Parts: sequence; structure tokens; C-alpha cells
Amino acid sequence: MSMLHTGGGATAHRLLLGSRLRRLREASGVSREDAGYSIRASESKISRMELGRVGFKERDVADLLTLYGLPEGEERAALLALVGEANATAWWHGQEDVVPPWFQTYLGLEQAASVIACYEVQYVPGLLQTEAYARAVVLLGRHTASPEEVDRRVAVRMRRRQLLSASRAPRLEAVLDEAVLRRSCGGPEVMRGQLEHLIAQAALPGVVVRVVPLGSERPGADAGAFTVLGFPGAELPDVVYLEQFTTALYLDRPVEVSEYAAALERLRAAALSPERSLDLLRTVLRDN
Repeated sequence: MSMLHTGGGATAHRLLLGSRLRRLREASGVSREDAGYSIRASESKISRMELGRVGFKERDVADLLTLYGLPEGEERAALLALVGEANATAWWHGQEDVVPPWFQTYLGLEQAASVIACYEVQYVPGLLQTEAYARAVVLLGRHTASPEEVDRRVAVRMRRRQLLSASRAPRLEAVLDEAVLRRSCGGPEVMRGQLEHLIAQAALPGVVVRVVPLGSERPGADAGAFTVLGFPGAELPDVVYLEQFTTALYLDRPVEVSEYAAALERLRAAALSPERSLDLLRTVLRDN
């Protein structure tokens, strides 16, 4: 087994380790109940471990690998080495009051992804927002937030943007409804800055922006805004992220992911080409 080299942080390593433990358990014919008993835990604890939703103890992983019949060697050593990486402190540690648990999962997946493909109907995607635009979006959703809380929420969003300039930056493919560009958020000056930034980002080799023009058919748009995250290698399945008002859904069943991937492909087909989308962005900027 080769190690995961994505720079993706603890979330990706938890998912990878959990997935590998599940495969080893199933191959050895051990039930979740028996696996849990072997490490003095419940069946549900094993399920959460295999889904990458909890941290790992090296002793527990070692005991499970022994139960599953994995002998001493390179693969066992690699899996035990993953334990420390799976428990590593995330960059948003200490910001938990402004980064809820359901969004912490997304931040980890975002860091681990090799492709981030999204469809947006209301706001510019977070990874492409300017600081002023992000502040306006935060204020719209947090009318009673203190200035300090707003500053911290904006800081988290700006920290996320570093992902696009990382040595192993993911490919970002954004399909935007034209209404996103026309809807004023923060006033004309903020929107001009945001449009200029979007034009500059869309010119980067790893960023593709497509715009679905107003008045056109939008097959697949009934799904609302969503993001499909793809990961390098075959160990981690694609994940669909659906953000709601106070929580989020993460879909990884292949049949569900394929439905959203197909909807995204239909939206890409309905959108302008990247070149014509840039032309439209410049037109909206002139009109602003």
C-alpha cells in the first residue's frame, strides 16, 4: 500500500485509514461487533472509525490489524504511521466557535481534494471571494455577530484561499449562475473588486469558471448549489457536499454521487465556454 500524498491533512488520512480498515475487516470475515469487542468498543465505534469520523488510537489500530491477520511488514507500518497523521491538529484549531463541526469536515475534504467542482446560484464560491465580498456575505448571514466574530469568520475564509496557491493546488471548476454576478453584495465598489478578482482567478491554469447566462435552460439546476470533491488515487470515493442553513450533507454513495456529477455535466453544457464566460464577466464589470 502506498501512502497518500495530497497535503490534505487529517481528514483525508482518517478517511483513508478508515477505508483500509473496513476492507481488511471485510476480507477477514470479521463482523463490526467482533471488531469492537476486540478493542473494548462498540459496533458503532467501529462504524465511525471506518467512516473516518473519529480519531484513532495506535493501540486500537494495531489490535484490529492483528485481528484482521495483517502481519508485520510495510503495509502494517504504513497504516500505523497514518494514525499520527489522522490525528494531526488542523489549521482551524482554536476557531471552533466560528467553524462548526459540520463545516470542519468540509475544510478537511477541501484540502485533500485534487478536483473541486461546484455549482453556485447565490454567491461567488468561498475560494474565489475577496475579503470585502466575504465580509458582506458573513454580515448578511450574521446580523447580530460582533465585529470580532465577523473578523474571525472572514479570516477563516481568507485562509482557505491559500489552497489555490499551494504547491499541490486542486483544480477548481466553478459553474456560476449569472445571477451570482448581477446580485449586489456589499455595494457597487465591493462587487467591482469581486468581479476583477474573479476575472484574474479565472485566468489561472488551475481554475475554470463557466457562467450559465440568464434566460437559458439550466438542466440539473433544480438540485440547488452543490460541490463535488474528487480525490487522487482509488482509495477515497468522490464526495458531494450540500450546505444547508445550520448543517450540511455529505454524500458518498456512488449512485448518489453519479447523479450530481451528471447534473454538473449538464450545467457545464448549458454554460458559456470559459472564454465566453470571461467576456461576460468583463461586460458585467463594465456595467457595474
